[in-house]
Amino acid sequence: MIPKKKKGVRSGPDDAPLGAALRARGLRLTHPRRIILEVVLGTDVHPSAAFVHAEVRRRLPRVSLGTVYRNLRRLAAEGLVQERTEPEGLRFDGNLAPHDHFTCVACGRVFDVPRRRVAPPPLPASGLQILSHRTEFLGRCGACRRSGLPLTPHGRHCHGR
Repeated sequence: MIPKKKKGVRSGPDDAPLGAALRARGLRLTHPRRIILEVVLGTDVHPSAAFVHAEVRRRLPRVSLGTVYRNLRRLAAEGLVQERTEPEGLRFDGNLAPHDHFTCVACGRVFDVPRRRVAPPPLPASGLQILSHRTEFLGRCGACRRSGLPLTPHGRHCHGR
């Protein structure tokens, strides 16, 4: 995780690699951008922009959701975080190492799982070129399995309503 920088203090040696990576992409390491990165890199919950916004507002109360969202999208476009499209919207992942995901169909939590080498499928002579793949495992996490709550036909917990 990136250490917290005191207000009015220039970037220290801990910010140097991140600042260099941003400058190489034509971006500055602004205070809001650094805090946004701290939040995404400091969690394994694959946060939404709203989650990141709520966490950033603890340190920057006046930051807008739009500012957080624009910075997240820019950081993803520059390859500093990964963007995941989910049925509920975009989520962000600070783990840049090759990996796959396990999504709990009961609570919606997303877990990183090691990527296994997968042989590419045979492609017909259609001009298709595989650049990458994404494997998503679906199931129930340990906490949801232990809870014993029944699932709805759509996979979410049924709370008797």
